[in-house]
Amino acid sequence: MSLRNPPQAKAPPRPKNFRWDAPSDVLENWAANPLAAAESGDTVINMFDVIGYDYWDGGGITAKWVSEQLNAARGRAVTVNINSPGGDMFEGIAIYNLFAQYPGEVTVNVVALAASAASIIAMAGDTVNMATGSFLMIHNCWGIVVGNQNDMRGAADLFATFDGALADIYDERASISRDEIVAMMDAESFISPADAIAKGFADAMLDAAKVEAKASSQVDGAIMARRRMEAALARADISRPDRRQMIEALGGPRDATPRPDAQRDASVTAGIQSLIQKMASA
Repeated sequence: MSLRNPPQAKAPPRPKNFRWDAPSDVLENWAANPLAAAESGDTVINMFDVIGYDYWDGGGITAKWVSEQLNAARGRAVTVNINSPGGDMFEGIAIYNLFAQYPGEVTVNVVALAASAASIIAMAGDTVNMATGSFLMIHNCWGIVVGNQNDMRGAADLFATFDGALADIYDERASISRDEIVAMMDAESFISPADAIAKGFADAMLDAAKVEAKASSQVDGAIMARRRMEAALARADISRPDRRQMIEALGGPRDATPRPDAQRDASVTAGIQSLIQKMASA
């Protein structure tokens, strides 16, 4: 186990009709802070993407990928650098458990944002450091359950179960009461470094010189432009699958082969361009 020996988190079963997402304000905050790390090595794990597989750019932080990184570290102390809007809660809990059972020391550095599922992962650190201007963000489970009226009625109870599992993880580390944690989750709280340290979510400030070194390499500009566009569409209450389809249509086919839905794509492209123009003038 890790030095702090956190308990394994209970992972509720994933519903077949559950789709994960991140709140639009979190996506917007993350897209405005595209930090990438220059630091590398087989004991450094950089998490600068959504939690869960992201089919758009072939990225995303998955439990399988983290397991491979920990296998390469072979029980040595590891450093985990985080700037992520979160994503798939189930994948986040699985990654938390991987770090919780890792035999070496785990140091977590929040270099910009550790939101949602990424904040859950951060709680597995033996030491959690936060950079100046960074945030932890905690909230109730955010996603979509698709189905009939019975599915909709059961969704609230289902999400309450998810929220309880997340609160258990925060409660294990934080020094405040569970009731306070639940209230912070209800309020979708962005937690500053000083507040995070005071409430026991984090331990110390991260050395500014180390943050500057980590910020020297930037994420691909085209990917960041897509992330900013996705945040704008999320503010318009467009679901994650729909906005990904719209972004792909706006960017055109991935190859030169004409597609039978090209006319539909042209319509979608015109629609998204009009929507973005309205947002810009609002």
